[in-house]
Amino acid sequence: MMSGSRLCSSTPTCAAQKKNSVQEQLSSSRLLCGRIRFFQRRKVEQEWPQQSGFPIHATSLRTKRVPRPGYEVFPASPEGLVEDWKDSFTRKEGLQAEEKSAGIWTKTSVQRKTKIVCTIGPSTSTPEMIHKLAEEGMNVARLNMSHGDHASHKKVIDLVKEYNAQSADNVIAIMLDTKGPEVRSGDLPQPIMLGKGQEFIFTIKRGVGSEKCVSVNYDGFVNDVEKGDTLLVDGGMMSLTVKSKTSDSVICEVIDGGELKSRRHLNVRGKSATLPSITDKDWEDIKFGVENEVDFYAVSFVKDAKVVHELKDYLKSCNSDIQVTVKIESADSIPNLHSIISASDGAMVARGDLGAELPIEEVPLLQEDIIRVCCSMGKPVIVATNMLESMINHPTPTRAEVSDIAIAVREGADAVMLSGETAHGKYPLKAVKVMHTVALRTEATMLDEEPPASFGRTSKEHMSEMFAFHATMMSNTLGTSIVVFTRTGFMATLLSHYRPFGTIFAFTNEERVKQRLALYRGIRPIYMPFSNDAEETFSKALSLLQKLGMLKEGEQVALVQSGRQPIWRSESTHHIQVRTVQDCTPTK
Repeated sequence: MMSGSRLCSSTPTCAAQKKNSVQEQLSSSRLLCGRIRFFQRRKVEQEWPQQSGFPIHATSLRTKRVPRPGYEVFPASPEGLVEDWKDSFTRKEGLQAEEKSAGIWTKTSVQRKTKIVCTIGPSTSTPEMIHKLAEEGMNVARLNMSHGDHASHKKVIDLVKEYNAQSADNVIAIMLDTKGPEVRSGDLPQPIMLGKGQEFIFTIKRGVGSEKCVSVNYDGFVNDVEKGDTLLVDGGMMSLTVKSKTSDSVICEVIDGGELKSRRHLNVRGKSATLPSITDKDWEDIKFGVENEVDFYAVSFVKDAKVVHELKDYLKSCNSDIQVTVKIESADSIPNLHSIISASDGAMVARGDLGAELPIEEVPLLQEDIIRVCCSMGKPVIVATNMLESMINHPTPTRAEVSDIAIAVREGADAVMLSGETAHGKYPLKAVKVMHTVALRTEATMLDEEPPASFGRTSKEHMSEMFAFHATMMSNTLGTSIVVFTRTGFMATLLSHYRPFGTIFAFTNEERVKQRLALYRGIRPIYMPFSNDAEETFSKALSLLQKLGMLKEGEQVALVQSGRQPIWRSESTHHIQVRTVQDCTPTK
């Protein structure tokens, strides 16, 4: 390699090539530095009002934790991985393998912290498949409103609710994903082949479909594009460059050809369509979601915070508690990223359209930035699109797809999502199993992960945040799980934000809160009616966890009493306790 470099630099042509390469690298570095500064200017801490009092500064919590067993090579199969995980991460050191509980602790939803969102479609819309997906590791069922009708989606909602009613040890949340303002080509009598260099026309005239011209469903299409723009079909499967335009047509030259079918998705590189983020169809779907009490909306093509506020105002008028997840997938959303996420309840990195409207090399950098912003704000974040795309038709993933899942987990995503893999793929259950296995294996190597950027930066005016911080410190130092009681879910989600090593057992007396907590990383939501006596409720909760095999006699847990709404305490008191689980086995 060294001699090759010297040989290349000795010729004028290669020297010029090398100079150009260096200049390109410097230009790329300057661009990246500019992007980093762009996002740094939008950090949460800079827009939060400065609080009085002395802030609590902390070094990494990881400095005082109990040493863990060394890493081992895990088996390749999902079944072997689960067994080896149980052996390597038994909470109480010194327990023999035969002494370990065979209870619910072996369930995938307990062991894995990163949640899995599955899109439900023709391949998975039966009662049997809903149950199997849940058993394999699905935490959230996604309804893609771009396909199907209200009747078919209502059927899926009923099936998920039926599963939740029957399952005492698991819960599936429901996410409704709006179609958004998609720009699509019109109908063609049959697919046509477009070759490189060929001229092709897109027109806003209705009903046009021939070998040389096709309609577009968006009247403002001509105004949105300019000469020299790059037009992408289906996210880049084909590309064309705009040569000229008339009052009603855009004349293009094919750059990368292929087969053009009816109703294909169209993007203009670097631009977003000047359409409202929530269309008339979306509002009908949103009303449908309110009527059927879904848990989350995933709102497509959000460009600014105004859209989020508008939707939240509508939900408030409906007395609905549905949470709003914004999909970051347009070029216009990036400059407004901070305000959009601040206004929302969470975000989704929708990499398909994001990679079509922006250069594809920017997508992994933006993914990392979006996850970082969400983590700094304590908002859940989902990474979506093409995670196991090859498994739509093949039983095993590519190695790059496996790495993609692992990267999303290590970057701190609350959830990873499957789209076509579970909606219409041939191997939906295997796709979920692969995603579960890869996430689980990756998490096993993350004992030294960095805390959130805002970790320890709180003040006495934020008692809940301070107690979540210290509960995490205590849990990590002692190697315990955390038990929290919540009516609104606030304290549980706050603990999830601080990413403790142990599981967060979130007990709630509200079914809606239980379902909503299914999306958050590391939370194990459990429904349980609360009694008026605190000790009685604590004892009942620990006994239930022991009965289900999640805790063992003699094991310690961190119990947190804090949050916005006091339960069994006055508003001026907050508690963190370390309790030892007592034997609750009934005597004969």
